Amino acid sequence: MQAAGFSVEFQPVVLGRQYVVEHVTVAAGGTPIVATPFWWPPEDKASFRLSAPLARDGDVAGKILWIDLPFDRGAYLGPSHRAAIAQAAARGPAAILVTIGNPADERFTYNVTQEDRPWPVPVLVVAEKHGGVLEQAAASGSAVTLDVGGRYETNVAGRNVIARLGEASGPAIVVSTPLTGWYGCVCERGPGIANFLALARTIAAEKWRGNFIFVATVGHEIGHGGMELFLKHGAPPPQDTLAWVHFGSSNACYAFTDGPHGDVRVDRADSERVLVLSPSAVSLAGESLAGIEAKRMVAEKQALGELRDVHAAGYPNFIGLAGRHRTFHTPADDLSSTGPEILEPVARAFVDAVRKISERGERAFR
Repeated sequence: MQAAGFSVEFQPVVLGRQYVVEHVTVAAGGTPIVATPFWWPPEDKASFRLSAPLARDGDVAGKILWIDLPFDRGAYLGPSHRAAIAQAAARGPAAILVTIGNPADERFTYNVTQEDRPWPVPVLVVAEKHGGVLEQAAASGSAVTLDVGGRYETNVAGRNVIARLGEASGPAIVVSTPLTGWYGCVCERGPGIANFLALARTIAAEKWRGNFIFVATVGHEIGHGGMELFLKHGAPPPQDTLAWVHFGSSNACYAFTDGPHGDVRVDRADSERVLVLSPSAVSLAGESLAGIEAKRMVAEKQALGELRDVHAAGYPNFIGLAGRHRTFHTPADDLSSTGPEILEPVARAFVDAVRKISERGERAFR
């Protein structure tokens, strides 16, 4: 951003807590299984080692209870999943193993909030592909060993990146994208960051007129902490903001199709995307973003992702693109999930939309 000509500052973000994982292993019948603690673990079980029988039903007191949670294609831990885990914990197990079926057949993790209470017992996520090993352990009553090393940290420091360019006195055009997520989150976060940078470089190189504020936020997966702070301290007020443009999750990820030898990547974007629009931006989206294959969501009462916070804060004009993809929120979200062929159309469409906002001002939203 500095090389493009923006003035850049770091905004310190302090989150109340974070759980830091050092190591996690599950061993069933001598077979090691990789697992992920499910946020938030009990504070007195941040690190623990446990060997106990694995059970699916019956009397599970003191045992390790294995449950399945339905894959609801969402990103945020919802009431039904919370209730299922709470009901499982009420049966008195020493710990809970969770499998969540998903297209990647991997460990799937949900976003949580800073306000969520820790689970009564440790909860670990394992991939459904290990079901056979777990079934054998449950049937034989043999012990499963959990070994977790981790720690809680409080007042955890991070930072938003804020970059500014142009006429500071005029109405602002704010552009945002999250920086953090579960695992490597290559396609969950990568396209948003790439398109964010492409738009910034284009604005600077072509010397567009306007007051541009770019913000990349942290803490997305544990309560949108960075965005919450920026909205309170740093964002221009709604009445001084011409538009808010948001690059959300998975906005340019490859689609997959079934092939004779397994999944085959195809060079088109995954269709599980949503173009989120304020009512005032529908016409603009029709002009500039019609080529993006995505569902349209006109956010009259509630928006999506971090645009929910923007909408709730009263910003009247916004556009954003967010979605899910096959390896979303799993360790399999790697460099194979995205590429220039599907990134470029999104970048060009948003450049066109923001150029129109810069040139037309308020008329872009009428």
